[in-house]
Amino acid sequence: MPDEISLVEYYVAVIPHKAGEGARILTAFKEAGMNLEGFLGYWKTTWDAEIVLILDEGTKGVSAAGKKAGLQLGEKRKGIMVKGKDRPGVIAELMCRLADAGINVNALHALSAGSGRFGALIAVSQADLRKTTRTLGMGRN
Repeated sequence: MPDEISLVEYYVAVIPHKAGEGARILTAFKEAGMNLEGFLGYWKTTWDAEIVLILDEGTKGVSAAGKKAGLQLGEKRKGIMVKGKDRPGVIAELMCRLADAGINVNALHALSAGSGRFGALIAVSQADLRKTTRTLGMGRN
């Protein structure tokens, strides 16, 4: 079975680095009826953390939910979500395909999803998005 490759939208925001902030934000999106494709959070400074909200392309209501959660969302960006059967070197294969096409990856977040599956968010410059989707086999976008 080939990997599933899709466009996703993501937003970055800075939040206070304190207990309960992630739960508060995720609850606000849950109450807005949003099913996130992914949520990344990591420590940035003593006072700040950074989060990345990943949604299906075209998800509506993100700004309203973010505002209700007290977030200042960065600009909407598009990235590539790749999901598939986990196998040794799958991420290396993807990165080599992009490197061979001359595409610089700005960020990569990849995890095993259990049950023999993996998922990865690949962020490239928005100018390289179309080339990236073609290189990874999404067809003409």
